[in-house]
Amino acid sequence: MSARGKARRRALDILFESELRGEDPLKILAERVERQEPPVNEYTSAIVEGVARHRPRIDELITTYAEGWTLDRMPAVDRNLLRGGTYELLWMPGVPEGVVISEWVHLAGELSTDESPQFVNGLLARFKQLKPSLTL
Repeated sequence: MSARGKARRRALDILFESELRGEDPLKILAERVERQEPPVNEYTSAIVEGVARHRPRIDELITTYAEGWTLDRMPAVDRNLLRGGTYELLWMPGVPEGVVISEWVHLAGELSTDESPQFVNGLLARFKQLKPSLTL
């Protein structure tokens, strides 16, 4: 796994944990940075901070375009995969869009249901297609 792949995985871990604990992801991030077990790199921090900053808009986009699914009905892992992937895709322009989608789909395949990779791929691909028209 690439360095950014590991960073994405750690960001997902933090986002998922914060949801399960009902705590601010920035608090969980700060705890991880302080402990450094495992080390938290800048890319992980950028994703978690970005998701926290843009979460209302990210959740609105996911809710709008996830046909037949509400946020509450999605597995928690999928919700947070989509949050991380959506943030990286829409607000981190220096990263190739195809790589972003591929990496988050790969994580879905490792960590979620058999249907999750296709679901994550479809939604992130839709955001890539709509990106020029989405108001960020």
